[in-house]
Amino acid sequence: MSVAASSAAKPPVVVVTGPTSAGKSALALELAEKFGGEIVNADSMQVYRYMDIGTAKPTPEQRARLPHHLLDVVTPDVPYSAGRYLVEARRAATGIHARGKIVVLTGGSGLYIRVFLEGLLAAGAADPQLRERLEREDARARAEGHPEHLHERLRGVDPEAAARIHPNDARRIIRALEIVQHTGQPSAWLREAQRCADRPYSALQIALDPGRETLDRRIDAACVRMIEAGLLREVRGLCDRRYGPELAPMQSIGYRHLLPVVQGSDTLLNALAAMQRDTRRFARRQRTWLRGVPEARWFDPAARGEIFAAVEEFLRPADAR
Repeated sequence: MSVAASSAAKPPVVVVTGPTSAGKSALALELAEKFGGEIVNADSMQVYRYMDIGTAKPTPEQRARLPHHLLDVVTPDVPYSAGRYLVEARRAATGIHARGKIVVLTGGSGLYIRVFLEGLLAAGAADPQLRERLEREDARARAEGHPEHLHERLRGVDPEAAARIHPNDARRIIRALEIVQHTGQPSAWLREAQRCADRPYSALQIALDPGRETLDRRIDAACVRMIEAGLLREVRGLCDRRYGPELAPMQSIGYRHLLPVVQGSDTLLNALAAMQRDTRRFARRQRTWLRGVPEARWFDPAARGEIFAAVEEFLRPADAR
């Protein structure tokens, strides 16, 4: 089905999201093939080159079946913001729609999805993965006797916010750092950006959730598969390229767990258990965040018939409904 088949005034976008290991990539590929679409990545880790196994990036075979956009955009040492994602993802979407295709936007980064759909104002949305990383960094610094560590960093990138926020107010400090990280601009810019918010697309947001127990089992199995597929070798290769633990992507789940194994200070068995535990916790935060998205329509990933019917109805011309 082509874009022309939809009578919506705005170009259509089918969003496939949900917590990690819910089955987003497989469903997105099926939908794109059935309805004549191309896939735009909305996973904040899959934009990085050389990070394939730990980010569950689509395989070369999957990518050969139809075009995938916004994968392997930058190296791990290059900052990538939601503002940049907005520009590049919408540019890709414009090309897809110009070719008469459907945009299938897929990934678990709720921030990137909201930015794509709603514009720059959404760049202030929460990012569970970044927040977790900053909270761990703050806790470690405080335990080491450096309680103003994050406040000092904020002073360097957003002095106006640092002047407003008390050094002990970790929650607001982390919030301000999130905004800078994702927009590349200080928090004051976000208030000015309200006029830039927009909703240029007609969107159907499909959120996958197989249930907590099933998801936990899937996560544990996925972590094992990553190890078996060579995640340790991938992390070692990143270290050989001089991408160290000081880089944000290297502190993401999987990579931070295997760095000590590469360095010889932990065992693979311990790393796997910690990776499974932290991935389950992260998935719960993703589910909580996504449950706050009122437009999301939740499906069990096994309910393919219901999902395909919902997409077909969404893309059907208004006068044919």
